[in-house]
Amino acid sequence: MDELNKGLSISLPPAESGPYLQAFQAQMQAWEMVMPPVEPLVLDFGLGDFIHTGLIEYWIANEVEAGYCGKYLFVFAGQTCPLHHHLEKLETFFIVKGSVKMEYVGETRVLSAGDVLRMEIGSAHSFTGLGPALLLEVSRPCLVDDNYFANRSIPIGGNYQEEK
Repeated sequence: MDELNKGLSISLPPAESGPYLQAFQAQMQAWEMVMPPVEPLVLDFGLGDFIHTGLIEYWIANEVEAGYCGKYLFVFAGQTCPLHHHLEKLETFFIVKGSVKMEYVGETRVLSAGDVLRMEIGSAHSFTGLGPALLLEVSRPCLVDDNYFANRSIPIGGNYQEEK
């Protein structure tokens, strides 16, 4: 199974994701932005509380053999992508619209449109929308099993390891 299909398999079903996608699309219209013509992942990380812990992902490319990935990440106001790290993926985030509170290796930073932050391999990070926010992630390929969440209730990825 390719990585996008793995991601879609843990995405909310259309009956649940519909209202969130409508709100997302309304925000994109307000920002006069167009998303790529791909099926979005509407993720609640298996916690059943999308509005507080979740995000919407639009995968532009995930070229495992070529070694790169590009995707848009969207969070609503107050919504958090939970604390996690990767053992293989190096990421760089570019804030396209809005602002986020970024937790990165134990520090809190506020990033706004135009800001860039590189996430080193193995470095714990999470982000929360300060209002709606759209991020562009450029990274090594996305491997669903290379997500290590601090919240052990999240049923994907491996065992989170505290930073040394």
